[in-house]
Amino acid sequence: MTKAVILAVAALPALAPVAAAQTQPTQTVKAVDEKTGPVSFANVASVRLGSDPQHGGSLITETQRSPLTPGQSKLSADRVAVPKNDGERSTFGGNWEIDLGKFGDAATSPFPAGIASRDHNVVAALQATNVPTAVAETNYALRDNNRGKARPVDNTMLVLESARSAADCSAPNKVAGTTTLTRLWVRGEDDTLKQVAMPAGSASLSVKNLRMGAPRAIQGADATKSLSDVVVSRVSSFDQLIRQDGWRNGDVTAQAGWRVDVTTHVRDESGEPLPDVSTTLVLGGVSCSIPKNFVAVSGGSGNGATATQPPVPTEVPAGYLGTTVDSAAAPSSDYRLPLGLGLLVAGLVFGGLAIGLGRRRTARSRGE
Repeated sequence: MTKAVILAVAALPALAPVAAAQTQPTQTVKAVDEKTGPVSFANVASVRLGSDPQHGGSLITETQRSPLTPGQSKLSADRVAVPKNDGERSTFGGNWEIDLGKFGDAATSPFPAGIASRDHNVVAALQATNVPTAVAETNYALRDNNRGKARPVDNTMLVLESARSAADCSAPNKVAGTTTLTRLWVRGEDDTLKQVAMPAGSASLSVKNLRMGAPRAIQGADATKSLSDVVVSRVSSFDQLIRQDGWRNGDVTAQAGWRVDVTTHVRDESGEPLPDVSTTLVLGGVSCSIPKNFVAVSGGSGNGATATQPPVPTEVPAGYLGTTVDSAAAPSSDYRLPLGLGLLVAGLVFGGLAIGLGRRRTARSRGE
């Protein structure tokens, strides 16, 4: 029993600080309602494959969800591309790649000269005022690697430089979703990657006959004869976001993001048409939602891009949606489970220690 007591005492320093660290915020800050309270979401890039939901599917990267108490959830820096691994590649297909700003050096850059490597900034935050905000910003490059060019940039078909999406829900009559970018680059019919002007407001940009094949291998297709039409627009409704079930809206919702619709006109080696392939990308999809009677808490300010609260790992995990792939996982946002488990283990340790000490006292009183 002496060994058990020693082990129990050794475990206490590791358990006690964890319980204290997790209980401290709940003593001073009231959490918002997880199902109906203010909330925000931010996603760096996701894809819908096919125009028919019954036969297509979606690849949705990790979606950040604002915590239940003031703080922020930020996307990890190790997400630098879509697809990220073999599982995502099997869903998306092996031809296309979405690069998210970061690259090693000029020789490996998928971006035009002059665009520097940078980390993305994808954050969903609950401000000290309980106002939910979200931001997603980075450089995006869409590559068709099936082109087989030696330099990554020569396979790049579309670039959004310094693209930024943001959502802010300060009050029921004061919600906003905004999208901005510095420059837009498209590889046009002449197969040259060059700058084009993005129309303002709700207008979209349409470019036809890009020398770009489908995102996945198509039986009988000849990639050199296939062409794609691309439409770039701004997300204008919540339903245009590509999202998991855990990504919810509310009584009042604002959203933003960049939407890229690609229609690939597939041809076989003789030039005969095969069925078209439709693909939709949402780059920097964000939203915020509040109840219709929401009133911000007095004090505190800031926005999701500059929030100083410590990051909270609150996200809807990456997942796959559709009839041909598995459903996405449920949101892992309940921070109460680790706390309850820590208290349970701590209770068992304290209980074991008390029993051991009690037995030693009894043995001493008996002269053992």
